[in-house]
Amino acid sequence: MMRTSLIAAALLLGGAAGAIAANPAVETLGTFQDWSAFAFTERGQKVCFVQSKPRSSEPKGAKRGPINALITHRPGEKATDVVSVLMGYPLKPGSDVEVEVDGRKFKLFVDKETAWAPDSQTDRAMADAMGKGKQLVVKGTSARGTHTTDTYGLGGFGQAHAAITKSCNVKR
Repeated sequence: MMRTSLIAAALLLGGAAGAIAANPAVETLGTFQDWSAFAFTERGQKVCFVQSKPRSSEPKGAKRGPINALITHRPGEKATDVVSVLMGYPLKPGSDVEVEVDGRKFKLFVDKETAWAPDSQTDRAMADAMGKGKQLVVKGTSARGTHTTDTYGLGGFGQAHAAITKSCNVKR
C-alpha cells in the first residue's frame, strides 16, 4: 500500500526543519502563522506538505525527538491529505494516538514513532476539520508507558494547505 512510502517520507521529514536545511531541493511555499508549506520532487513526482510544531507539550521536560504534525499530497501516487504525526518517541505497539480538533475526535494507528490516519476518508475528514478549527490536540503513549499531550495551533493551516494544494495541482 502507499502508506509504506508515506511512512518513509515522514521519517525522512521527521526533523522537517533539519531535512529542509539539508536538502536545498525542498522549496518553501510559505509560512502561514503556525504552519509552513513545502514542495519537493521525489523519483520524478512532486510531493507537497504542510508541517507544524506543537505550541505546548506535556509532560514538560520529557526526552523526545522531533515532534511535528504533517499533511502530505503525493498526486503521483493518488494520495492527498495524508495525515501523519511524528511523536518524537517510540509509540506503544498496538496503541492508538488520539487526535481532537475543536471537539471532533479521531484515532490514528501507530508505526514506530509516527501516527497515521487509518484510511483516506479519515485523512480528508481531519484535513477539513483542521481547516475550520482553532486547535489540534494529540495524545499518545510511549513504549515506556509515558502519556503525552501535544497542542498545535491551527492558525494559518487553511492558507498553508491551499498553497500545497495549488503547488501539487490537487483537485478537491
